Amino acid sequence: MTLTAVTDADFGTEVLAADRPVLVEFTADWCGPCRMLAPVLAEVAAEESTRLKVVQLDIDTNPETVSRYAVLSAPTLMLFRSGEPVKSMVGARPKRRLLQDLEEYLEPALTGH
Repeated sequence: MTLTAVTDADFGTEVLAADRPVLVEFTADWCGPCRMLAPVLAEVAAEESTRLKVVQLDIDTNPETVSRYAVLSAPTLMLFRSGEPVKSMVGARPKRRLLQDLEEYLEPALTGH
């Protein structure tokens, strides 16, 4: 699964107006740790699709959003909820740790009862 790419132009609709929390990876083609993180984020996106949307934003081609959220390094992961950034993390991390870092911000999974 590849992650959805967002841009300065559609950041508002894709991230700020989303109906669930959105994890944005601020990434770049030249960033080694970003490439290491990509399969982890793809797994998280697939497994948590009911609770979380995961997207990528290229820091080199979207300076407006990068400067609005003061992103200084890649990869930066920023979690948005109801249009507001609620958590920011810098650097690659294993899936288990990423899920632990995000857990308190995600809605409980809906069960089929």
